[in-house]
Amino acid sequence: MATLPSTLAPAVPADKPENESARLGFRLTLPAQILVLFIAVFPLLMQLYISLSDWAPLSGVEWWNAWELWNSFANYSDLAADTRFWSALWCTALVMVICVPAEFLLGLALATLFADDFPGKRVFYSILLMPMMVVPAVAGYMFFMLFQSGGPVNDILSALTGRTVAIAWLSDPTLAFIAVVIADIWQWTPLMFLILLAGLVGVPDDQIKAATLLGANAWQRFTTIVLPKMKTIIIIALAIRVIENFKIFDTLFIMTGGGPGVATETISVYVYKVTTQDLIWGYVAAIALAILVVLSVVAVFAMKRMAKARELAA
Repeated sequence: MATLPSTLAPAVPADKPENESARLGFRLTLPAQILVLFIAVFPLLMQLYISLSDWAPLSGVEWWNAWELWNSFANYSDLAADTRFWSALWCTALVMVICVPAEFLLGLALATLFADDFPGKRVFYSILLMPMMVVPAVAGYMFFMLFQSGGPVNDILSALTGRTVAIAWLSDPTLAFIAVVIADIWQWTPLMFLILLAGLVGVPDDQIKAATLLGANAWQRFTTIVLPKMKTIIIIALAIRVIENFKIFDTLFIMTGGGPGVATETISVYVYKVTTQDLIWGYVAAIALAILVVLSVVAVFAMKRMAKARELAA
């Protein structure tokens, strides 16, 4: 039997077009991926390296030789016993627990109001978003002036009560904390409002109309249709504000500097003071990694909740 010519032998199958496109895309984006990996991973590894030492800018040793000042996990054990760190963490958590729910409820109420048309809506919409556009440091200075003993807040209280009011807001631990909370709610409620309004507008009108025809009142429509449809948006809004509130610094530092004493010293203010005043950078690196772990846990929890909300909505 004659053998087939070599020219008639079966050819090796060529790669699928989509595989070739995937490889080409990977090769084209590889430099950018390497750059992003370097930007994200290198500082993290450097920070972890320094956190295991007593290195500081004035130690006379370059940071890459921080192994000469190696202290193993002493910074982390000191962190666990640092009462000022836990006090700052508690203050941060307290600000977050008060501000985030207040901003959410106010934002949701405003989003519900602005979901319908009314005269002057665009004007009020622009005014409502203005606080969010103010630089946090400028907002801090504004509220610093407002809450002075001779400032507008005391003037308004004097006019309302009919007697001279000269409350030293920023010199009292409790009142200073209240002033910081008011400033944060004023500035970041518009962001919560904007996110929730976007979610509210995306709720299908046909479901709301059907519920109305079936006799559901406004509260029943809101709790059974609107809120379940907005669950993912709500989780995103809360996660953003929790993470950002955990990092509160500019407004608070301008208003109180963490005082009086350490009454309003949040974790960001504490890190700033340890970094610039005490210059214990190895310890600061340990604090920063601890904060990173906490915020990562919050982010992972939010992502799991969002995935679960999408599954229930599907």
